[in-house]
Amino acid sequence: MGVKLSNPLWSAKEIAEATNGQIIGDFSANGVEIDSRAVSANDLFIALKVERDGHDFVQMALEKGASGALIHHKGAVHNAQGAVLCQDTMLGLENMGAYARRRATITKRVAVTGSVGKTTVKELTAAALSASGKTHKSVKSYNNHWGVPLTLARLPQDARFGVFEIGMNHAGEIARLSPQVRPHVAAITTVAPVHIEHFGSLEAIADAKAEIFLGVEHGGSVLIPADNPMTSRLLARAKDIDGIKALTFGKADNADAHIIDVRTDNKIRHIRANILGENVEWQITEPGDHWISNGLCALTLVALAGGEIEAAASVLSNFGALDGRGAVKKIAFAKGGEFTLVDEAYNANPTSVAGALSALSHREGSRRIAVLGDMLELGEKENEYHAGLVEPILASKPDLVFLSGNRMKHLWDVIPEQMRGAYAQNSKELAPFVCEAILPDDVIMVKGSNGSHMNVIVAALGSLKH
Repeated sequence: MGVKLSNPLWSAKEIAEATNGQIIGDFSANGVEIDSRAVSANDLFIALKVERDGHDFVQMALEKGASGALIHHKGAVHNAQGAVLCQDTMLGLENMGAYARRRATITKRVAVTGSVGKTTVKELTAAALSASGKTHKSVKSYNNHWGVPLTLARLPQDARFGVFEIGMNHAGEIARLSPQVRPHVAAITTVAPVHIEHFGSLEAIADAKAEIFLGVEHGGSVLIPADNPMTSRLLARAKDIDGIKALTFGKADNADAHIIDVRTDNKIRHIRANILGENVEWQITEPGDHWISNGLCALTLVALAGGEIEAAASVLSNFGALDGRGAVKKIAFAKGGEFTLVDEAYNANPTSVAGALSALSHREGSRRIAVLGDMLELGEKENEYHAGLVEPILASKPDLVFLSGNRMKHLWDVIPEQMRGAYAQNSKELAPFVCEAILPDDVIMVKGSNGSHMNVIVAALGSLKH
């Protein structure tokens, strides 16, 4: 038999009820995990069959401390071990997510999607709501077909709020995920040409993002960016859904949540906004206008979810950027001095790169250096999108620009010669040139799509010793 815990997140009986499964060995669990390498003591390990068959790692997970497993191959466990046998573990994970959602009766659920900023807004919203009560959230960027139900399956029954990130690469994906969450409040951060090779137009991307409306609870609210070319289309899509209220956020005075003014004092920006009729103030220490928009979106979500808005604003005033999404690190040289690394290496698209370049222009350093890798999934106009980055580069005026990837070659060909640091076909080849160029007091920003592996350059800079 497996471990039995007092007041667990899941009992074997509940897992069996949720999945219509059969208990092989009784147990209980305080966590849910699908990666055997990440298993902690008293987790439930769910043996999914994705790239590899999780059933091959059940024994490893149990040896690492998992109290039981959800399986659909009985031979994966011994009779003495804790397990629940179901028909299909992926379906079982989704069923557990729905079960957890239904039993968490006090939880107000918030869902966030968007082309840019959804992970940051999710983190901002969760941090802000935590000032009003116990808050559960998606970890990392767990926003896909297994990440969303996994986050739901981890939802504590006594959570006051749940914040869920929902992503997509193709049409129809959000339409499947949003009804699993059944959010009371949902937001679209922005619509931009991300994954456009799978859609063909910005209108098609907007329609795919609008699929989040399909799962919103009757009487719920959806939040839409007011300063976007697709605002009218998103509002029209929201009107297709009975029983939901559409609101807007942005700079426009007629937006339901809008910025009143921004005042800068000693590098700190003080923001004043009208959020659903209430004046709210907070401050931002990070450069970049996207922090204003993301903060406004998050605070509006707090208000719509019933959180305490003033407490939320206080939390946001002390919030810093995330690793891979603008986190700032000071790195010391072995012989003295230091430089500043801005880690934006998790993802990239034309909108987010322009925002990161603008933010770089406001950072203090002897030199400002931009290191950019390919932006992926931009479709037939990908070369045009890359070359088009010359405009935000000219506007932000970095001292040096380093580029990697075949697509970024189109940008390299049009940037001014005096800005050219070095170009290479991939991040591994570019890294030595970047490391050799760095001097004390430089500030360097590294950004690219995840598939362009700009984290290689971040790691190289982090271990720099010259």
